[in-house]
Amino acid sequence: MTAVATPEQPRHTRIVATLGPATDPPEVLEAVLRAGVDVVRLNFSHGDPSAQVARGEAVRAMAAKIGHEVGILADLPGPKIRIETFADGKVQLRAGQRFDLIASLNPPPGDATQVGVSYLELPADVAPGDVLLLDDGLVQLQVQRVEGERIITTVLTDGVLSNRKGLNKLGGGLSLGALTERDRELIAIAAGMQVDFIAVSFCRDGEDMHEARRVARAHGSQAALVAKIERAEAIANLGEIIDASDVVMVARGDLGVEIGDAELPGLQKKIIREAVAREKVVITATQMLQSMVDNPIPTRAEVLDVANAVIDGTDAVMLSQETAAGAWPVKAVEAMARICRGAERQFAFDTDFEKARRGLERADQAIAMATMFLCEHIGVRAVVAMTESGGTARYLSRFRSSVPIYAISHHASARRRMALMRDVFPMDYDSRGQTPREAARGSIRKLVEAGRLAPGDRVIFTSGEHMQIRGATNTLRLLEVGPDGHATGLGDL
Repeated sequence: MTAVATPEQPRHTRIVATLGPATDPPEVLEAVLRAGVDVVRLNFSHGDPSAQVARGEAVRAMAAKIGHEVGILADLPGPKIRIETFADGKVQLRAGQRFDLIASLNPPPGDATQVGVSYLELPADVAPGDVLLLDDGLVQLQVQRVEGERIITTVLTDGVLSNRKGLNKLGGGLSLGALTERDRELIAIAAGMQVDFIAVSFCRDGEDMHEARRVARAHGSQAALVAKIERAEAIANLGEIIDASDVVMVARGDLGVEIGDAELPGLQKKIIREAVAREKVVITATQMLQSMVDNPIPTRAEVLDVANAVIDGTDAVMLSQETAAGAWPVKAVEAMARICRGAERQFAFDTDFEKARRGLERADQAIAMATMFLCEHIGVRAVVAMTESGGTARYLSRFRSSVPIYAISHHASARRRMALMRDVFPMDYDSRGQTPREAARGSIRKLVEAGRLAPGDRVIFTSGEHMQIRGATNTLRLLEVGPDGHATGLGDL
């Protein structure tokens, strides 16, 4: 099976789409996957976990039906701070008025003067002068003083505040950890679902990611760990978070609230750049085509936003409410795919190998660098990489190129993880018991039969001398597809 792409023009940037009520009808789910979704996101912040389990099962069945590799990402809620509920559902706040937050297990129903808050340690984390942002910053409160469990604030902006809205502190500084007890329970559920990715919300440092990995492994999950960068503290610890993760997500919603909109564009570019330099996969997310929740076409500003993320080198772009609850989920995916292809067509990528990583510790990293250098200088149609875990494909994909990377593995879980990697097209091929030469001939012939290669095409083939061993890639060969579809000219470079 191959990742979603067309023979005429493979799309190198990946698409993540959030599932929800809008995609639950089987015909909509099928149309969304056919439109170009590579990985689906199950948002465990909303609804009962059983609904997400059912969606995961539906995706597995539909992906098998249509012959696409589709990964599943379980997104944990994390320690999202929320206010409690109001007696009348919502209140109107006016700038200049007093409004209290009560950090109590049993706060009274909220009204226009006060409301409870779910984070009981909030009084210890704030001081006079701090600005608290509610409902993604639409309502702002300035702390005046703290009296026990009560935080007295002054409203800075007029606004309507309703039940269970989120709360952030401008500039960050809240001490709560990334993994809640609920998150630990959900990791166990995700492990039982055999999801391919687990996203950790509001991580602060590398240890948060290490802890999530320990919990996942204890439940038998080999899922890749996704660090969602959405706290100010995460920016200060960005390098160690990336190193501790498999994937990084630029989660622009809460991050923009905490650091301010003006800082967000530069930080997005920095996160993408750092992730690629550290050989990790990166997703750009939040409100990328937000207008398509209600409208069938995106705005020009949204088109430019997506295209700029592609140009910056993101592996994947993500749809949230657009597909989960929007009126046009299929059109949103189609628009995202169209914009990605357009951005890829318009810009030629020339890797500066002088800036490539030095002091490589692994043979497969060196093979990947050499492979992509040759791609730019001798002209090949494709790279064909035999891989057990997907590591070789990830290293190859860190060098931006127009050459597709066909990643060959008989492990379904590895192929689904590779479905998130830019430029990589996973393919099922069982090379067990074959020599590297036999595997090259067999996999290339399969690509010819699939219309991906043609006689006369030159390809670079990477493998290990000893097949079926993780991290053993140590050989590359330049091959040419012969008239009968077989690879010829086998020889080590």
